[in-house]
Amino acid sequence: MSPRRNARALVPRERSSGGKRRALGQHFLRDPGVARRIVDLVSPTAHDVVIEIGPGDGALTAMLAAEAGRVLALEVDTALAARLRARFASAAHVEVRDADARSHDYSGLAALRPAGAGRVLVVGNLPYSVGKPILMALVEAGPAVAAQAPMEMALMLQREVAERVAAGPGSKVYGSLSVLTQITCEARLAFGVPPGAFRPPPQVDSAVLHLRVRPEPPVPVDDPARFRHVVLAAFGQRRKSLANSLAAGLGIGAERARALVAGAGIDPTRRAETLSLAEFARIALAPPAA
Repeated sequence: MSPRRNARALVPRERSSGGKRRALGQHFLRDPGVARRIVDLVSPTAHDVVIEIGPGDGALTAMLAAEAGRVLALEVDTALAARLRARFASAAHVEVRDADARSHDYSGLAALRPAGAGRVLVVGNLPYSVGKPILMALVEAGPAVAAQAPMEMALMLQREVAERVAAGPGSKVYGSLSVLTQITCEARLAFGVPPGAFRPPPQVDSAVLHLRVRPEPPVPVDDPARFRHVVLAAFGQRRKSLANSLAAGLGIGAERARALVAGAGIDPTRRAETLSLAEFARIALAPPAA
C-alpha cells in the first residue's frame, strides 16, 4: 500500500490495534487527493518549518519533507515514531518526536525555521476524541509564535467541530470555541471530507480548517484570561439572557451582571450567540459593577 493511503490522526493509545483505533476515533486517510489539498493549503517552502500532528506512517510527512525546509513530526505512538525515524533517517531536515500534541510546548517553534523570513506551519489530521484540546493548545500558543513569524495551520477535524470554529455571530453553532479561536486566528472552513476518504469510514463527515494566526487580536483585549472567563461564562447557559448567563458563570448577582453588560453598551437581554468579538471584548474591558 502506498504511504499516501495510510495517513492517520494523533491518538493516545497503549498499542496499535484496529479495535483501539476505532474506539478512539482514529481513521486513516486513504485519499491521496485530500492529502495533497491539505498540504497545498499552506504551500510549504524551503524557508518554512512544518509541525505535523500525528504523522502515523508518514503519508503527509513525505509530501511535507519534499517541500518544506524543516519538518517536526509529533507522534504519540512510540512504535510508529520509531519506524518514522528509521524511514527518514537520511533526511536531516525531518525530526520525529515522541510527543502528545495536547501538552507539547509550542512556544519555541519560530526558532526552528530554516530561514528568518520563513513561516511556522502546522498540518494535522486531528482525531475526533482529542481534536478540540489539540486545537486550543495551538490557538493559545499562536500569538507568541506569530509575534516572531507568520503562523498558518491546516487542520482536519470532525465537520461539526470545524463548523463551530468558523461560525459567525447569529449562527446556531457559534459559541465559545468560535470566539476563542477567532480572537486569535482568521478561520475558514476550507473544504469538506466525506467518510469514504478514510479507512475505516467514520460515521460523520470531516472538514479541513484553514487558520492564519493574527499577530494581534482584531479588537482590544488587555487581559486574555479575563476575556476567556467572560466568553466561557456567557456561553455557559446559552439559552438564557447574556446577563443571566454571566451572573451564573462569573458568580455575581443578576443586578450586577446586568449593570456590567449595560456598562459595555450592550442590551443585557441579548443572548451570547448574537455578540461579536468586539462586544465580548467590551464586556471584558468594562470595570466590574459595584
